[in-house]
Amino acid sequence: MSTESRSERAPIAPASLDAAIGDIDWTVPPSGSTSSRFSAPSGDLAVVSLGDPAHPRVVLVPGATGSKEDFTLMLPLLSQAGYFVQSFDLAGQYESHAAGADASYTYELFIGDLIAFLDAGAPAHLLGYSFAGTVAQSVAVRRPDLVRSLALLTTPPGTGNVFATMKWLGPLAPIASPRRGAGLLIWGIVTNKNRVPPGRLDFVRSRFALTSRRSVDEIVGLMMTAPDLRSDVRALSVPKLVVAGSHDLWPITAHERFARDIGADFRAYATGHSPSETTPHQLTADLLGLYARADG
Repeated sequence: MSTESRSERAPIAPASLDAAIGDIDWTVPPSGSTSSRFSAPSGDLAVVSLGDPAHPRVVLVPGATGSKEDFTLMLPLLSQAGYFVQSFDLAGQYESHAAGADASYTYELFIGDLIAFLDAGAPAHLLGYSFAGTVAQSVAVRRPDLVRSLALLTTPPGTGNVFATMKWLGPLAPIASPRRGAGLLIWGIVTNKNRVPPGRLDFVRSRFALTSRRSVDEIVGLMMTAPDLRSDVRALSVPKLVVAGSHDLWPITAHERFARDIGADFRAYATGHSPSETTPHQLTADLLGLYARADG
């Protein structure tokens, strides 16, 4: 049997593709993608889109201190699978840093922005990353007509002060103010406690030149008062998926329990808090399975 025939019959496993990812320039957008601005209730949000707008829609929402670039490796994979994929920077974050500058960064602000973005297009397969997972749950509960499936990527698996169950910040949670908690979060990122490659580290450090520090402080405050949405999310009729890294900020057992509580499937990969960056092929494969179930 020829090498070509074997290759056609045995495609490379997603885990092997992920293991082969090297350091990349995260400032370079995916080939064929377009950049735009969306006029949200809080202000203009920076958006990246890839694929045919006539195809089923996927919306990927990054979390605090993050940006749309966190999904750079996933956009082409989902587009090639036949989806129209979009992501945007949250108000106050990176290239959306001016949005919300004249207001408080509340749950209502982020929920309102996401509802407006979803409402401006077709109903979407929605993914919320970390803090944005809490926002995505609220949006799915309020406007289930806008959400075809719900994926929660390393979303805090608790309620109230979610930092209390975090592996390294937990002991400080009872005494940490939002600003001190945000400072510790930023310190962990810029000193590379996530152990990311040099190119990735340069990019995540550079984002702080634009990101509003007040927005990070206030988001950390929101994460200290996370709502309990478990019963409402469980009642949703759409398929749900919880994803976490085995070395995430929160214990993997907490993520698994959270998935059971909301009636979601659960997947874990041998990585940390950022599977969209480190295991994009495995994550995409599981998302495509979720979308197939949602689309019947």
